[in-house]
Amino acid sequence: MDHVRALKCLICGREYRPDEIEYVCPLHGDQGIVDVQYDYASIAGRISPRTLAKDRDYTIWRYRPLLPIEPTSPVPPLSVGWTPLYRAGRLAAGLGLEHVWVKDDGRQPSASFKDRASAIAVVKGRERKARIIATASTGNAAAALAALCASVSQPNVIFVPESAPPAKIAQLLVFGSTVILVRGSYDDAFALCGQACQEFGWYNRNTGYNPYMSEGKKTAALEICEQLGWDAPDRIFVSVGDGCIIGGLHKGLRDLTALGWIGRMPKLMGVQAAGSAALYDAWKNGTAASDMAPIHARTVADSISADLPADRIKALAAVRETGGAYIKVSDDDILAAIPALARGAGVFAEPAGAAAYAGLAKAVAESLVDPSERIVVLATGNGLKDIASARKSVGEPYVVDKDLADVRRIVDEASLQQSIGVE
Repeated sequence: MDHVRALKCLICGREYRPDEIEYVCPLHGDQGIVDVQYDYASIAGRISPRTLAKDRDYTIWRYRPLLPIEPTSPVPPLSVGWTPLYRAGRLAAGLGLEHVWVKDDGRQPSASFKDRASAIAVVKGRERKARIIATASTGNAAAALAALCASVSQPNVIFVPESAPPAKIAQLLVFGSTVILVRGSYDDAFALCGQACQEFGWYNRNTGYNPYMSEGKKTAALEICEQLGWDAPDRIFVSVGDGCIIGGLHKGLRDLTALGWIGRMPKLMGVQAAGSAALYDAWKNGTAASDMAPIHARTVADSISADLPADRIKALAAVRETGGAYIKVSDDDILAAIPALARGAGVFAEPAGAAAYAGLAKAVAESLVDPSERIVVLATGNGLKDIASARKSVGEPYVVDKDLADVRRIVDEASLQQSIGVE
């Protein structure tokens, strides 16, 4: 990895060689998250917008020179990345905006954004000849790791809070993972996973601990800018729990700025559920990441529920350094955003994925965005992940007898006539 210059501690600034430490700065223990530092001059000689225009590998591996893996390391066969970026004219018009796009990461192999990080985790784990790769998750990161590991027959262990949606747990078992349900919160599962990795020598995929997970997640920012012809958007709205996704987006945008591929830094807009808003509170109150205290998180959007966000240093920097903002939305706002996003753009998102759109709607209501701005909404997971929540967000179906007259009765209702165009 001659293009990786160092691993830099985000607390004390000390830099380490990539082979000197594995996860965190030893001076600060588990809190000493580090950031991958690149030799951009070296990278610029290997990849550019011109070379990418000729590249037909439409996965995250098209950005391989910008990723912290060995040049010859084999990668999983599943097609991770290059998810569609849809122009959402009706959503934009409904909000009084001119330019809105929706990035649908529910189209990943395991149906969530987390495949991006898990693909890197599998490569890094196998570079280290890890016998087991482990992670803690509310479901999506776990399913992502399970799928990517299954594709290369890599044993893995998953720690999941007992409250995780059944559909997500089913994914893990189908992929053949060893699943450990923890009687406690996500933060409890995270801590237990870390202890087990140290005890048994497993490779730890946990976000906010393993610095390479941000590098996988940054590929969404690279794709967004490339899909927009390297004309970066003004704002990107993304739901935030642990903070690794928004931190990863920031890292990708900083890479592109350093390479001179984009002319401006988009403002990152982090959206948190009101019941899990530790980062929103810290941002609003000017609190440093080191001074944040745990809360008791509770939200319908399980994927963004975190008592104390593990990647809080990067998550706060992402918003503060780009001039963005954190936005807090209620669970009712999140549930309402599921059908709004589906009907307005054809994208079915789970609660955490729809939260980003709920945040945009609230930002518009509070005049935080200009109508002419170019805005991307990142939908991080597919709605099939949590059918129970989706059902709460919509009405019940019509029930009829096996009789056309009964259908006519429904058609005669004014609301249905209007919706299907019956005269």
